[in-house]
Amino acid sequence: MALMNPKDMFVAAYDGRYAIGAFNVNNMEIVQGIMEAASEEKSPVILQVSAGARKYAGQTYLMKLVEAALTEDPSVPVAVHLDHGATFELCRDCIDGGFTSVMIDGSHLPFEENIALTRQVVEYAHPRGVWVEAELGKLAGVEEHVQNADHVYTDPKEAVEFVERSGCDSLAVAIGTSHGAYKFKGEAKLDFDRLEAIGKLLPNYPLVLHGASSVPQEFVELCNKYGGNVAGAKGVPEDMLRKAAGMSVCKINVDTDIRLAVTASIRQHMVEHPEDFDPRAYLKPARAAVKAMVAHKIRNVMGSSGKA
Repeated sequence: MALMNPKDMFVAAYDGRYAIGAFNVNNMEIVQGIMEAASEEKSPVILQVSAGARKYAGQTYLMKLVEAALTEDPSVPVAVHLDHGATFELCRDCIDGGFTSVMIDGSHLPFEENIALTRQVVEYAHPRGVWVEAELGKLAGVEEHVQNADHVYTDPKEAVEFVERSGCDSLAVAIGTSHGAYKFKGEAKLDFDRLEAIGKLLPNYPLVLHGASSVPQEFVELCNKYGGNVAGAKGVPEDMLRKAAGMSVCKINVDTDIRLAVTASIRQHMVEHPEDFDPRAYLKPARAAVKAMVAHKIRNVMGSSGKA
């Protein structure tokens, strides 16, 4: 199967009350782990490339890895998405490079400027068959170049105006999730009333949750056991994410959990096998850790198993 625009994925997800997992990729092992999980779970999947990943691995390398993964199991529906594109130029280059979906993140801009920037990307993307995601509201936390000290929750009425005027195909909303591993100091809480209100005002419209890693404590504990210092990390409970996926959220982003799975596995291997210096020795279990974690997310959080 060739790369696809995620439209059909989201139509099915909305009707079926599940979400598509959007997993960030940075190297071969992560791509392999995600794709092996998607194949075994028979689930559609979105491979996300951040600006940082694009700079680290190179857009051409990442796209060739995706191309190779598609040949392993052509039955898996796959979209490639730019995560947090900060400029029109970055979105344009990714569209020209074969991405089937891009996110233009103007959430830090005033409302009118966010609309104008999003509209500019939409006008370039749509004639080329590319999906456009935008964001309204701000998520607190830090992830690569995205940094905000405080939440600015998405206003439901503004969301309607934004979608209508910008022409974006999906909208990332701020309801209490946050970027990075340190999401909550106290009890985790998502504003489901706000999410429901947005969904009612935008019927049949796919919403997106960013900052939705759950920060599995087994990975945090494993990192710390083998020399790490990931103290106090706390993510979004998976039952909350599953509830959102049963509403109007059709795409849930996962990045931090992948990083933790890789790092915990490598730390453990390096301590338990100090004689190993072949990268394959510790990257193989890291790949397996990604696969197991992504399979769990697909099955128990997204609810997309068997939907390919």
